[in-house]
Amino acid sequence: MAFTETTTTGYGTRVGNSFKAIGSGILMFVIGTALLWWNEGRAVKTEKMLDEAGSKYVEMENPNKKDASLEGELICGTAMATTEDSLSDAQFGIGAKAIALRRSVEYYQWVEHAQEKTEDKLGGKQVTTTTYTYSKQWVSSPIQSSEFHDPAYQNKNMVLTTVDDTEQYAENVSFGAYQLNESLIHSISSREAMDLAIAEDLLKQFDKSTQAAYERFYGVQKSIQQQPTQQPAQAPAIPDSIRALLSDSAKAVLDSLQAVNDSINRQMENAENKKDLEYIHVANNILYFGRVPGSPEVGDVRVTFEKIVPAKVTVMAVVDGDTFKPFKAKNGKRFQTLVMGQKSGDEIIEAEKEANNMLLWFFRIVGIVLVIGGLKGIFGFIETILKVVPFIAGIFGWGIGVICTVIGIAWSLIVIAIAWLFYRPLLGISLLALAGFLIWVFAFKGKDKLKELASKTKQPQAAPAEV
Repeated sequence: MAFTETTTTGYGTRVGNSFKAIGSGILMFVIGTALLWWNEGRAVKTEKMLDEAGSKYVEMENPNKKDASLEGELICGTAMATTEDSLSDAQFGIGAKAIALRRSVEYYQWVEHAQEKTEDKLGGKQVTTTTYTYSKQWVSSPIQSSEFHDPAYQNKNMVLTTVDDTEQYAENVSFGAYQLNESLIHSISSREAMDLAIAEDLLKQFDKSTQAAYERFYGVQKSIQQQPTQQPAQAPAIPDSIRALLSDSAKAVLDSLQAVNDSINRQMENAENKKDLEYIHVANNILYFGRVPGSPEVGDVRVTFEKIVPAKVTVMAVVDGDTFKPFKAKNGKRFQTLVMGQKSGDEIIEAEKEANNMLLWFFRIVGIVLVIGGLKGIFGFIETILKVVPFIAGIFGWGIGVICTVIGIAWSLIVIAIAWLFYRPLLGISLLALAGFLIWVFAFKGKDKLKELASKTKQPQAAPAEV
C-alpha cells in the first residue's frame, strides 16, 4: 500500500531558495565549462598518443622466449596468462590456485521508492506530494529501514549476517617468459564459478549464529528438520546355511542388492548428520544464509564466489626486463592494455580510438547539460518571482528555458572551438562560425521577428466597404 506525504512551501521561502540557487548555478556553469575544455584536450592528446603507438609497436612473435632485442620496445603479443600462486579466503576456509578470487555479497531487503508531484498554487505557494512505495529486492548493502517514511515499514529490515565484498589478486602472473605488472593483472576477466569446499564444522558454526539471528527477529519457529525422518532400511540377513544352497549367480544377485542397500543407508546417514544445517545452504558457488533459498525472506544473504583462471590474453606495453611498463608518448600520455583472446595491434588501436571517441561525446553531453543547468539555476529566480500567478510563470519559465538552452549550447560550442584551436584550427574555426550563426539568429532574427509582429498589430483594420 502506498504512503503519501504532502508538504507546502511558501512563496517567500521559494524566492529565497531561488536566490540561493544562483550560487550553485554559477558553480555548475563553471564546472561544465571546465569539463568541456579538459575533455577536448584529453581526447586530442589520447588520439595523438594512439597514432604514435600504432606506428611504433612491433609484434612479439614468441612471448615464451625472452628476446633482448625487444627491450624498451612497445610490443603486441599473445600468450597464456598463468600463475602458480595459491589464494585463499580465510573467512570461509576456501582457496584455489588462481589469478584472482572474488567474493560478492547480496542482501534481501525492503527498498523504499519515492515519486514526487509538485503543483503551483495561486499566490506563489507550492504543494509537493510524495508517494512512497516498498518492495523486496536483492541489494548490495543493508538498508536502514528505520529511516523509511511509512511507519508500517520502519524497522522491518534485518540481516542474518554481514559479509564484506573482497577481491584479491596473485602477485606472480606469467605471460610466457615474462611477468605481468599489477595493472595488467587486474585487466584479466576470465571469471569462473568457484567450487565451495567449506569445512563441516565451519558450516555448523555459521548455521548456529544464523539461526540465532533469525529467531531474534522472527521468533522461534518450528524447525524444518524436526519432522520425523525415515530410518535407514536394513536388509534381512541370510543365514550361511541357506546361502550354501544357492547357485553362484543367485549369490551374485544377493551381493549386488546388499551393496545397493548399504549405499542407500550411507546416504541417509549423511543426510541425518547434516540435518541441523537448515539455515546454511551451499549450491555451486553460492553460500546462502537463510531457510529456503528458493523463497527468500527479508534478512537472507547470499555470497557468490568466483575466481579468475588462466586464459589467453594479448598485451600491448613496453618491455621492461622480464616485465612490462606503460608506453609514454611524446605528449606525455601513457598507454598499456591487456585484452582477452588473440588480437592484432591494429585491432587494439582501433578499439581504443573508438572508446576514446565514445568518451569524448559522453563528456561533451555532460558538459553541455551542466552549462545549461547552471544558466537555468542562475536565472531561475525570475520564474520563481512570477509564481504568484502560475500561468504567467509557466510562460516565462518556458521562455527562460529556451534562452538558457540556446545560450548554453552556443557557449559550449565556443569553449569546444577555442579548445580545438590549439590542436586543429580548421575544425575550431568551423565551430566558432556555427556558434556565431546561432547567436546571430537568436539575437537579430528574433528581434526582427518581434518587430514584424508588433507592426502587424499596430496597423488599423480596413473599414468595411459600403453596399
